[in-house]
Amino acid sequence: MRRYLIAANWKMHGSLEMVHKFAESFDQGVDLGAEVVVFPPVVYLGALQGLTSKYVQVGVQDVGVASAGAHTGEIAASMVKDVGGSWVIVGHSERRADQLEGDDLVAQKFAAVIAAGLSPIVCVGETLAQRKAGDAFAVVSKQLKAIIDLCGVSALAKGAIAYEPLWAIGTGLTATPEQAGQMHASIRDLVAGLDQDVASSVRIIYGGSVNPENAGLLFAQEEVDGALVGGASLQAPSFAAIVAAT
Repeated sequence: MRRYLIAANWKMHGSLEMVHKFAESFDQGVDLGAEVVVFPPVVYLGALQGLTSKYVQVGVQDVGVASAGAHTGEIAASMVKDVGGSWVIVGHSERRADQLEGDDLVAQKFAAVIAAGLSPIVCVGETLAQRKAGDAFAVVSKQLKAIIDLCGVSALAKGAIAYEPLWAIGTGLTATPEQAGQMHASIRDLVAGLDQDVASSVRIIYGGSVNPENAGLLFAQEEVDGALVGGASLQAPSFAAIVAAT
């Protein structure tokens, strides 16, 4: 049985005060039946890792492709591991849009994360126009196939897939539980066509305005294995409520 994965993506929010408050509040009486990962801005990784309980893992929101060298401003996946990180988000829609990261670059980052012995959460998803045109799964399929072509389908089981419809990122809109469930099932069918064992084990989580009010309905979908949470993860009580909904 797949264990729920609940991840907090703080994006470019945070301070040392916020890290301390979050750690103090979140560790009090939270049922950690799910696997929990928090992704703060990278400068707060060490502070958060030192304050949270051993049951809460930490990670970073992006890494570079190179393992070392003259790449100003980049962070190698091996460095993340060196300071206690265990997960990395790759291909988030905001990086695809704002930093113009294409499918091939995302696949290279996925490969770098795997090579460093870390676990990637690869984000896939379509725009509203693509969904209305009936191209949602074709877009998601293309994004995943870039990773499969480079790393092999078995690599997917070393991390997780996050389906995040772009039209539901930071907008307050959320895919209906049925829409999420249908896309997650289509993703699993795609993987099953290549490797049934990987399809059975890989976790497919939902990202897109997840909050305490809709989390339970999303998790009730058979193919939804957790959530990549944005704004609702910035406050420990709301994030804890989402974890509890599993």
